[in-house]
Amino acid sequence: MSIGAAGAGGVVGGGEAPHVLAVDDSSVDRAVIAGILRSSQFRVTAVDSGKRALELLGSEPNVSMIITDYWMPEMTGYELLKKVKESSKLKKIPVVIMSSENVPTRISRCLEEGAEDFLLKPMRPSDVSRLFSRMLP
Repeated sequence: MSIGAAGAGGVVGGGEAPHVLAVDDSSVDRAVIAGILRSSQFRVTAVDSGKRALELLGSEPNVSMIITDYWMPEMTGYELLKKVKESSKLKKIPVVIMSSENVPTRISRCLEEGAEDFLLKPMRPSDVSRLFSRMLP
């Protein structure tokens, strides 16, 4: 199997794997997310905070999707979502929020603010295929 070789229909960006920014303060959760995404042939950059995510987006705006934890110190995933959606440069990037807590009011608030989806942890490979089949051509 050759990585980066696009079949019929191809991969976005002329054969380059879609770039996903994974944001989670838990190193274990970052490793799980990155592993699932990489096994699905995505390029992953994993950072441990919303602040780091914004710094990276400032220098690397070519990101296909942001997947972020909801509860993080300094800046929550919800605050990161709001900052991304307020930025004319970043607002088109789909943001997916994850949480281990199933709180309907939190979920609806994130979706109203522009989140593409809200996943319950732990992330599963089926979550990834569902998200990307919906968001990428």
